Amino acid sequence: MLLQRLSEARGVSGNEDEVRAILIEEIRPYVDDWKVDSIGNLIATVRPKQEHGVAHRVLVTAHMDEVGLMVVHIEKNGLLRFRPVGGIDPRILPGKRVLVGRDRLPGVIGLKPIHLLTAEEEKQVVKVEQMCVDIGAKDRDDAASVVRVGDVATFATAFLQQGKTLIGKAFDDRAGCAVLAELVKERYEVELVAAFTVQEEVGLRGAQVAAYAVEPEIGIALEGTICDDLPRKEDQTPVTRLGHGPAVTVMDRTVISDRRLVELVLRTAQAEGIPCQIKGPGLGGTDAGAIHLSRRGVPSVAVATPARYIHTPVSVMNLDDLEHTVALMKAVLHRLHSDFPWGER
Repeated sequence: MLLQRLSEARGVSGNEDEVRAILIEEIRPYVDDWKVDSIGNLIATVRPKQEHGVAHRVLVTAHMDEVGLMVVHIEKNGLLRFRPVGGIDPRILPGKRVLVGRDRLPGVIGLKPIHLLTAEEEKQVVKVEQMCVDIGAKDRDDAASVVRVGDVATFATAFLQQGKTLIGKAFDDRAGCAVLAELVKERYEVELVAAFTVQEEVGLRGAQVAAYAVEPEIGIALEGTICDDLPRKEDQTPVTRLGHGPAVTVMDRTVISDRRLVELVLRTAQAEGIPCQIKGPGLGGTDAGAIHLSRRGVPSVAVATPARYIHTPVSVMNLDDLEHTVALMKAVLHRLHSDFPWGER
């Protein structure tokens, strides 16, 4: 399963090589051309199945990078101090297994044991600065022989499938990468430019570069997004629900989606009988935030597969949601040429 290979690959922001290699192998037989740009984006083109004068160009992105850790200091006793790369809640870190550096050196995130905490400390969330990665080194020289400052660490999480339930790390955004890899296996009436982007988790950087280079007429960002459909006391609508299909972004912290594209996605879902939901507005951010500001502006929308516990060592996703995202986006791309008011506002 492609998602399993992508999930278990290691690709902290700025270190997406493993993920990119898997995707090149997967898409190479289907695309007309592909390249890796100067910042590390993998950009592939699928030309339209027939000419309609000048083909409209659509950029669809999914980011390859994941949140993780970076070593910032090696203590005298061999413990590794670190800082997060991307948004990570410190509460989920203690006791987690990680893999450090290119050699996948096993380590454990440690902190002061509960037996030694003061009453006041027991009430507080431990800060990242108080944690370390323990690789079993006896001292600084021992640790420095296998790790150096600047090395990154990923969570040591194996992929698991239980029926329709998918469990693994980095579904934000390896889910989007898996969807985009399927989209390039068909041709459409529009020119599809698929960009597997880098460094989304630290500022949408790869998408900014890709959008400027591609000069698309439309931008679509594919994501693995927040799902918080867990039991709660308040009567509050979840951001998304597992098993309710792909989620369409109307607004998040980085973009207000083009209303024409939102309506096209929803209309297509209804026509095709594909379950679909609106993502709770105002939360998160996607590559669409960079794409829509490129050059003279690009009408953009984000469509995502819901996943519980994103930005943690392990997430949960529904296989039907993933497959419905693929089906919906293929249908949207097939409809774009005739159903989108190109050049109008």
